[in-house]
Amino acid sequence: MSNPHVQFELHPDLNHPAMVTAIRGWNDGGEAASIAVRYLIERWQGTRMATLDPEEFVDFQVTRPTVRLEDGVSRVIEWPRGEFTWASTEGGQVVFFTAVEPNMRWRTFSSAVIDTAKEIGTETLVTLGAFLTNVPHSRQVPVVGSASTQEEAGSLGLTGSQYEGPTGIVGVLHDAANRAGLRSISLWAAVPHYLPVAPNPKAALALVQRLSAILHTDVELASLQAAAREWENSVGRLLDENEELGAYVQQLEQAVDSGDTEIRVTEEIPSGDSIAAELERFLRDRDPGDETS
Repeated sequence: MSNPHVQFELHPDLNHPAMVTAIRGWNDGGEAASIAVRYLIERWQGTRMATLDPEEFVDFQVTRPTVRLEDGVSRVIEWPRGEFTWASTEGGQVVFFTAVEPNMRWRTFSSAVIDTAKEIGTETLVTLGAFLTNVPHSRQVPVVGSASTQEEAGSLGLTGSQYEGPTGIVGVLHDAANRAGLRSISLWAAVPHYLPVAPNPKAALALVQRLSAILHTDVELASLQAAAREWENSVGRLLDENEELGAYVQQLEQAVDSGDTEIRVTEEIPSGDSIAAELERFLRDRDPGDETS
């Protein structure tokens, strides 16, 4: 029996698909998780199979519904609902769950996701997220995370996060999966904290690469790699125009290259607000297809 908050649109023939989640908001620094999942859904030609009603979970004054014109005449309201999308890959089937972070009833929200995972026969849940930390944009993106056991985390090459403090819905989902007896893996990409606003395709690429290895399947990466290179080059050009921030990034690069750095979650933002605004404008003005196609 389906969870009452989830409405199925179709029932594909699924055979123990992995479920991968990406939740927009606090858990999604640089929109890395969201970009990664959108990219995979497009590459693997995913089809929406079910939705999660936002009525009980979302404050619509915080996350407002949007209106669009249909056939140039009818005004249609689109609500910020969660979506379950399934796709087939060479390594098996995958169901993606995407949603905005709920404002309320997190345990009920998590139960709806986990109930649906169990209903469709999921045995493995992978949560994706990204956090702001002291890493330079010009180096390899660290991916930390956790698994059901320390042994499995080690076998997956995950560097465990030592963070303690406030958590988001991604952490709650991971915990709920463990309590429900599902094999669960949590992947977090580290995003430069001096670029707090702009979408980060390089971090998304790191998540896609790590996820495809876990799922034992290949995915075409050329377009996402190109977007990551363009993003990194654009950040470099803007740093050339900001001496103070450029010097700060050089310190981060030296620390990483010498191994004298520790990844930490942070909410501290140095004087990089101006570059964040410039990057956001730059990426917004680009062709929307450049990031994920």
